[in-house]
Amino acid sequence: MRISELVPWLVRSSGSYWGEFLFLEVRTDEGVSGWGEITTTTRMANRSAAVILRNLNELLVGEDAAAIERIWHKVFRSFTYMGSRGAASNVTSAVDIALWDLRGKALGLPVHALLGGRVHDELRLYTHPDQSRFTTPEGLVDEIGLITGSGHTAIKFDPFPHPVGAPPTNDAYLDGYLPRQLEREAIELTAAIREAAGPDVELLIDAHGRFDVPTAIRLCRALEAEADIHWFEEPVPPESYHALRQVRQRTGIPISVGERLHTRWDFVPVFEQELADFAMPDVTWTGGISELKKISTMAEAYNVPMSPHDAAGPVNLLAGGHVMATVPNFYRLESSSYDLHGYNELLTEPLTNVGGALQLPDRPGLGVEFDLDHLRANVLDGFGG
Repeated sequence: MRISELVPWLVRSSGSYWGEFLFLEVRTDEGVSGWGEITTTTRMANRSAAVILRNLNELLVGEDAAAIERIWHKVFRSFTYMGSRGAASNVTSAVDIALWDLRGKALGLPVHALLGGRVHDELRLYTHPDQSRFTTPEGLVDEIGLITGSGHTAIKFDPFPHPVGAPPTNDAYLDGYLPRQLEREAIELTAAIREAAGPDVELLIDAHGRFDVPTAIRLCRALEAEADIHWFEEPVPPESYHALRQVRQRTGIPISVGERLHTRWDFVPVFEQELADFAMPDVTWTGGISELKKISTMAEAYNVPMSPHDAAGPVNLLAGGHVMATVPNFYRLESSSYDLHGYNELLTEPLTNVGGALQLPDRPGLGVEFDLDHLRANVLDGFGG
């Protein structure tokens, strides 16, 4: 089975945080396709990645689709002189995931069976509330009740308001400071969610890498004292391991990092210098299924639990899920919503998460089947097939 075409699909979707998903279809000379995903966080990044994916036809058409490891290096190493992180590892991820999907379909096996088989029958999830409902106490209580009532036992949210006049995006790092008034609002919101969720639900705080060192330390300490937090995610921007070390050394709250780290090499100092309690690489950004499995094995040697990041679509969720089914040191998968509607609108068969746990499809490959008519009806900027 040889690669005949790479087709990037940029698709409008109400189920996406960003209003669109970026998938990759790898077609073969035997008429079978495999699916990967990138879905980055801005329009510019998605379109840039789509162009690169389209240009990879020149590199990969004619390749043996079963040569997953060799193709991983062929793609990744082709970016060495312009930088092999970011866009390079993202497109490598999309190709790698699609090739694992193809391999499973060729052999009639789910991807987790190709990775050594399950060690977990249950894949616990954590999910996000609709924070637009937090404007009233009644809305907050109802939203948290919907999540806990569906069987989820872990909730992630960003409680930190943005100062008036500041950029609205969570990852727009400027001075890294949060005024005291907004700090109090964040603490009050977190305390209200704790009360609504009850003592047994794990609360995960996401700072989106917004803060400088003293602000991050202050916020960690305040939330640790007030609300029994399970982890504090990305307290400082990802560029500085030194900043992360300072926060780690001066707070007692568990730290989670990794969604903006690319490849196993970026995780080496995190593990060797004991900079995090949880590792959360994104399978669609860090290097694909191949790389997520390698990072997980590294983390296992340090007894660090794995919890893949997901801010994208169903390929992201299922690719991470297949790997985590085979990983002893698995904590939870991230999902966009307690009812998975953002994924299911794209699929011919819905995913299920009864009791707050993802049920992996038993079909070959990733087990995902796209509604191609829906995709074609929502193609953006000519990226689709």
